[in-house]
Amino acid sequence: MEEQIIELQCNLDDMTGEEVGFAIDRLLEAGAKDAFSYGIQMKKKRPGVLLCVLCEKKDRVKILETIFAHTSTIGIRELVAERYVLERETVAKETPFGLVHKKLSKGYGSTKEKWEYEEVAKIAKAHNMTFREVKSALNEDGRGI
Repeated sequence: MEEQIIELQCNLDDMTGEEVGFAIDRLLEAGAKDAFSYGIQMKKKRPGVLLCVLCEKKDRVKILETIFAHTSTIGIRELVAERYVLERETVAKETPFGLVHKKLSKGYGSTKEKWEYEEVAKIAKAHNMTFREVKSALNEDGRGI
């Protein structure tokens, strides 16, 4: 499936890592498809952060307002890009741990399956297992969806 997506970017050189992380959480809550940052070198050799936020066009204003509210930036760049995504569905599968959800993605000649992270983590904690052990146990008993 093809869709258009907007990437909003800004450079930050006067915020702590905690502040940037808090801003990213607020952006995701505001409807961003994704938000992330990585280290860059800015003018005058200053270390900084590039904040990137992916959103749909319809969410642009809300996301811009959230970036300005929660960061120190005074300017934001917008890039428009085509995005190719696999069609997705979530199915529930009965397992020895009870009902567990799995994401199925298909398209462009690919098929992918992935157990829901939150549910695997909850099972791991409840049964004193590692995340990997739970995934392995689910894959042994949960194939063939």
